[in-house]
Amino acid sequence: MKIGIISDTHRKVKKAARAINSLIKEGAEFLIHAGDIVELDILNLLKESGVKYIAVYGNNDAHLAEYHSEFKLVQEPYYFRLANANFKLMHLPFYLIPDADVIIYGHTHKSSVEFMNKTLFINSGEVCARNKPTSEWAMLDISEDEFIVTLYTRQNKSDTIEEQEFRFKRDENE
Repeated sequence: MKIGIISDTHRKVKKAARAINSLIKEGAEFLIHAGDIVELDILNLLKESGVKYIAVYGNNDAHLAEYHSEFKLVQEPYYFRLANANFKLMHLPFYLIPDADVIIYGHTHKSSVEFMNKTLFINSGEVCARNKPTSEWAMLDISEDEFIVTLYTRQNKSDTIEEQEFRFKRDENE
């Protein structure tokens, strides 16, 4: 199963749309927003994408609470099961203990992919291109025995999207 991951969109609706559309074009069957959504328009992009999704509140999202029941918003840490894997979703990296197969977080605005003690930790980076001149997002492809993570990077004012791939056997113990 292919799972698209975005985080830290902040006020950048066009950049969020580009990332979401890119993930859907690459076959995303589920979308995850790891917080700091900020704009209602970004929740609408997720809802109208035609793909199932979930989004966690970030530290800049308190004003979105009034839309909680209209959109699939959750509080951190949020545990769920998808594609035969246990997930933990959060925005703030305060709960980075290996108590799920996949842990997704945001907030730092730095992409990161690590596999330790049979747990995959993913931060897709920042879609908003606030701390650097690049927009970032990720795809997690889960098979029975492997996690494949692709990080996507797009330089501002460029049409080129660069990809970096990471592969991990699900039964490895590092």
